[in-house]
Amino acid sequence: MAETTATAKMTIKDFQSDQDVRWCPGCGDYSILAQVQRVFPEFNHPKENFVAISGIGCSSRFPYYMDIYGLHGIHGRAPAIASGVKLANPKLDVWVATGDGDGLSIGGNHMIHMLRRNMGIKVLLFNNQIYGLTKGQFSPTSQMGQVTKSTPMGVIDPPFIPVSLALGAGATLVARTMDRDPKHLQEMVRRAENHQGSAFIEIYQNCSVFNDGAFFLYTEKESRDDHVVYLEHGKPLVFGKNKEKGVRLNGFTPEVVSIADGKYSVNDLLVHNEKDGTLAFILANMIHDPELPRPMGVFTALERPTYESMMVQQIAKARSKRGEGDLQKLLEGDETWVIQ
Repeated sequence: MAETTATAKMTIKDFQSDQDVRWCPGCGDYSILAQVQRVFPEFNHPKENFVAISGIGCSSRFPYYMDIYGLHGIHGRAPAIASGVKLANPKLDVWVATGDGDGLSIGGNHMIHMLRRNMGIKVLLFNNQIYGLTKGQFSPTSQMGQVTKSTPMGVIDPPFIPVSLALGAGATLVARTMDRDPKHLQEMVRRAENHQGSAFIEIYQNCSVFNDGAFFLYTEKESRDDHVVYLEHGKPLVFGKNKEKGVRLNGFTPEVVSIADGKYSVNDLLVHNEKDGTLAFILANMIHDPELPRPMGVFTALERPTYESMMVQQIAKARSKRGEGDLQKLLEGDETWVIQ
């Protein structure tokens, strides 16, 4: 979370740039952009403290449409650029907009190291399970058997689970939400903003041209209640149109039970704990069982020192011991040599 100061009240218009928003009709990116623009005015610090960094892809047009500082980088390098921005000025509120291809394929190495360092950078990963900008090739999150332009016989790569990847990398806040649940998406953006450290939000995003309907089972009002369980810290995992179903642990294996027939009650259900890293992995891997609901919300929210705060402390300590540095002296110092 960036340093806060009192500012004049802002509105959504303060974060809308003068650029025409150009995504395909029906693209989930429109909703993601709109929810971020609605929530950012709530954050009590100057607009010039916001920075958006992106790589390459449909999602990476995001900085153009936000009236804040930003940079459209090269493919997969948004985390590296964002890291440099954050370390140069830790007071900045740095956001990365990336996709499942940009962030998890060519940018995967940069992503995991940024997250493990616990830098105060917020990642919005638009996951549509396809390469959209390059016209429909399979991505690291495409499903087994999925037919795409580059897999005409079906995908044979097991897909990444972005939430599991972020958990394994050591991100201290990991969440999942979806484009067609605006209020929940807004709340996840708030949670990321208020978190001290690396925040990773996977967003189910519909690609209306190359992978239309990939997440409709979870995003549409007709089916959402029976296939999504919302994670709330300290509350049992209850779902269903009439809240008649729940998730319990059978050992370490989650299973769906009915709490309407009297055999099980709410007291038998799994209670979510954002501080339990083991539980977070169990919930993330529920994606493997089609009989289980898809968890949405914050999987884990942990506290540990941020990379930039420790860097600032190291610099201060070095200055107190050695004084201000002299770059020219360093360049011309003893540890140089001339090649004849």
